[in-house]
Amino acid sequence: MFIGIDDTDSKMRMCTTYLAAVLVERLQNYGDVVDRPKLIRLNPNIRYKTRGNGAIAIQIHVNKGQESQIEDIVVSTVEEMAEFDDPNTNPGIVFLETGVPIGTGRGKNRRFLTGVPPAIREFSRRVIQDVVTIPEAMELAKKYGKVYSFKNGRGVIGALAAIGATLEKDPTYELIAYRQKWRYSTPRNIDKESVLKADKTTYPLTWDTVDVANDVIVFAPSSPCPVLFGIRGGDINAIQNAFKIIKSEPLERHIIFKTNQGTDAHLMRGNIASAKNERSYILSGTVVKQPYSIQGGHVFFTIAESGHKIDCAAYEPTKGFRDVVRKLCIGDEVVVYGSIKDQTINLEKIEIISLADQFTKRNPICTCGKRMKSAGRHQGYRCKKCGTAADKPEHISIKRYLELGLYEVPPSARRHISKPLVRVSGKKIHPVR
Repeated sequence: MFIGIDDTDSKMRMCTTYLAAVLVERLQNYGDVVDRPKLIRLNPNIRYKTRGNGAIAIQIHVNKGQESQIEDIVVSTVEEMAEFDDPNTNPGIVFLETGVPIGTGRGKNRRFLTGVPPAIREFSRRVIQDVVTIPEAMELAKKYGKVYSFKNGRGVIGALAAIGATLEKDPTYELIAYRQKWRYSTPRNIDKESVLKADKTTYPLTWDTVDVANDVIVFAPSSPCPVLFGIRGGDINAIQNAFKIIKSEPLERHIIFKTNQGTDAHLMRGNIASAKNERSYILSGTVVKQPYSIQGGHVFFTIAESGHKIDCAAYEPTKGFRDVVRKLCIGDEVVVYGSIKDQTINLEKIEIISLADQFTKRNPICTCGKRMKSAGRHQGYRCKKCGTAADKPEHISIKRYLELGLYEVPPSARRHISKPLVRVSGKKIHPVR
């Protein structure tokens, strides 16, 4: 049985991952949970999202005759823990059970569900990269499984997408530690020195624990939710090692999720002409408008491709990343990575492909060794010592203090789903710690 759940949390309190952790414990007597529960980050641009726009899925080998009990436990847990009083919380649950008949065929034409159907896998890809509707999700979920929706049922979208995300190619993991309930609205007690030690010991097998450049711990939220911290990485042993090193307040529980975090699964290769708002892209272009800053410290520039233009933004929270952007010049060839809002791409990464030649003008040097002076407007140059004349100034190449390669925003500004450069191969990279 595949169980997908989403939209039980709120921006300030409950977390869907915590519900999943409780649920895994409650289901232990009714079957064997397969692998790790999944935490799937969906399209980060959706306006209805909470903090990380994450949905969860659990796969369980059901003890014979326990199917209905499992459904009852899941539904009652959602009803018990979901933040129904939040107007933006609209829970959804989807059950897919293998071995059950699907469609209307009979006899030899009767079909049975043997795994996650390709249509649901494709739906999952679209939910991570694009925008889908509630009716579309409802129709597909009901075709293959059983649906429970609450309020407007928007959570069915994420619940079905979490089931469909197979994570076959590039899985990552996150160990999430949860607080004791009475501590929820109190300051988190985490020993910073132990976090720095854990990061130093396990990086780059774990990442985005600390923003070293900005001296900030980034693996713990600031909201009064159940999460104490989350350790992300590509190696479970490294994650567990970091967990052992970190000293903190007592935990209620912890769990390791299998995820699509740190994978860039939200990004689509595209072109400027067809790029849409609320989606995330990898776009190539040439800088056609010099970088400039506005109040607040945000930096903007413009790129063009085949006559089509788009503005690019490095916002103040990206800190030192803006210094890279400020060094761009008209004519530079770049590849930009990020999400589009209001026809502006919010940069997550930038690859510098080639740099345009830059020159400055100087008065020419005479054959006698003296530097000439201007002879007047549009009259060229003349040497005061020997009278030699010249029509044009001397062009001197300006050194560009910018290396080619791929640059990223710091961990404090990085999305859960964005791939850190330490996970990128085959390119010249400039990772930020």
